[in-house]
Amino acid sequence: MRPVALLLAASLLQAGAPAAEKATAFERAVVQEMSDARVSPRAYAEHLRALRDAFEGTLWRRPGRVPLRTEEGVAALDEAIRFLETARPAGPLRFNEGLARAAKAHAQYLGSRGLLSHQGRDGSGPAARLDRLGRWQSLVAENISTGEDDPRLVVVQLLVDDGVPSRGHRKNLFNPDLHQAGAGAAAHAQYGTVCVIDYADGFVADR
Repeated sequence: MRPVALLLAASLLQAGAPAAEKATAFERAVVQEMSDARVSPRAYAEHLRALRDAFEGTLWRRPGRVPLRTEEGVAALDEAIRFLETARPAGPLRFNEGLARAAKAHAQYLGSRGLLSHQGRDGSGPAARLDRLGRWQSLVAENISTGEDDPRLVVVQLLVDDGVPSRGHRKNLFNPDLHQAGAGAAAHAQYGTVCVIDYADGFVADR
């Protein structure tokens, strides 16, 4: 189960109608976990280090959970730990309800169809979803996580970035030019759950 990352600059694209409900405690906690990792990466490395003993080769035997077959095994976890131990703090992420609404709408679209993509129902992308809700500044990025219902494990998945040579999800998460974020989660037909995170330099919703 591989997360998906996208970074966009300036303007672009178009997608489905946003959900109206407020962000859940889980969705807010995902943003807070990402912010914690950015502010204190060295301290956050301890959360990853605690997971090392659960690996048997490429199999991750997580307590109370179905074992997960990874592509890189503990090597990717160790690489993420080394990154966090040397990373420069990127500053906090501020939760943004408008970004959360856009993320939620896309998560619901993906989940109901069993998809994993940054592309919306009409071929649109994150920038257009935000354009329909308000105005964003300078830079937009999007990460998609699957299969995790714990906020910390969502962030661990993005940081480890197993099977993604570019480590694009980690780069989005630690991009110092992205200052706001919103997360949206939904049930997923294939992976059980999907969590979309939309980031921006700044975003002001029209409604």
